[in-house]
Amino acid sequence: MPPQVQTVSELTGEIKDLIEGNLPEVWVRGEVSNCLKANSGHIYFTLKDEGAQLAAVMWRNTAARFRFDMHDGLQVVVNGSIEVYKPRGSYQVIVRQIIPQGVGALELAFRQMHAKLESEGLFSPARKRPIPRFPKRIALVTSPSGAAVRDMIQVITRRWQAADIVIVPVKVQGDGAAQEIATALRNVHRLPDVDVVICGRGGGSLEDLWAFNEEVVARAIAACRLPVISAVGHEIDVTIADLVADVRALTPSEAGERVVPDRAEVSRALDNLQQRLVGGLQNRAGKARLQLDGLASRRVFTRPFQRVHDEMTRLDELDVRLRRAIRQRAVVSKQQLDLAAATLDALSPLKVLGRGYSITRRTETGELVTASGQLAIGDRITTILAAGQLTSRIEFTDHD
Repeated sequence: MPPQVQTVSELTGEIKDLIEGNLPEVWVRGEVSNCLKANSGHIYFTLKDEGAQLAAVMWRNTAARFRFDMHDGLQVVVNGSIEVYKPRGSYQVIVRQIIPQGVGALELAFRQMHAKLESEGLFSPARKRPIPRFPKRIALVTSPSGAAVRDMIQVITRRWQAADIVIVPVKVQGDGAAQEIATALRNVHRLPDVDVVICGRGGGSLEDLWAFNEEVVARAIAACRLPVISAVGHEIDVTIADLVADVRALTPSEAGERVVPDRAEVSRALDNLQQRLVGGLQNRAGKARLQLDGLASRRVFTRPFQRVHDEMTRLDELDVRLRRAIRQRAVVSKQQLDLAAATLDALSPLKVLGRGYSITRRTETGELVTASGQLAIGDRITTILAAGQLTSRIEFTDHD
């Protein structure tokens, strides 16, 4: 037997003590792969380079402090300690700090959030709502003690005194600030008569402004029932809140300028409209006067009965022509009647009777007698003469 035999657990324990005792803190650079986000909140991944790989774990409390999302392919530098996991006989680095390479952690988180919300359409101009031209009441979601709220109140009251202002106090940086801002935006519509919201703060570092890059704030702005103006930091500062809001103001002071009109400009605009209205009415009155003068100069108004007289004269002329036509028509008709009467008279059987002829009919039937064979002895006949008629009885007939 060898002089000393150890169990697996004993040997692994010595290795654990040796490694962890000599490597209490390490800094390691590599590429993230096999990244797994457990339901518990812990993140397990592998750091690798061209020649080796190292298991790594980031516990939930540590992972919650980082703004960006871990994903495969990300180049990072991690800080932590080496720990040997005895049940598997493997070692891993317990990550306490992680730094993305090529871009800062907050900048990386900003880019990731920007890409995510842009893909969902939250930055689309089509979903932007117009700001009321003359708001009745304005809600300021900001810190009540910062310089930004004083700037906004000063600008708003100087430009337009007709609008009421209500301050919704929230933290604008530090732990819990994003949640406070989001809660205020979700409930601001409950305030009576509020019709527009300004959400913002003064300038600061990227870390100071980070609450306005949080996803919870972006979604609260998108879901807000009232139009939202974002006014975060200075002109060069651009946050996720600025991109989601209906209107982005470069500074809190500009937000005050954009939310209400300038009283002097409105007054000048009203004066201009008044002048245009008066000028337009005067112009229309002048045109109406010219039209009226033109109508008044027409003959129907200068000599109103001339048309009546003309029509009466025309009526008289038509009457004369009508009477003349009637007389001419009567003469022609009489001539036509006389000609027809002469023609009928020439053809009349009475003319024939006047020359000595007569018409004989059977008395009983009125039948015209043209031959002696139609009659028998004893028949009665009526003879029509030129003057009067005779009734006779047949006593003899000759059929020859």
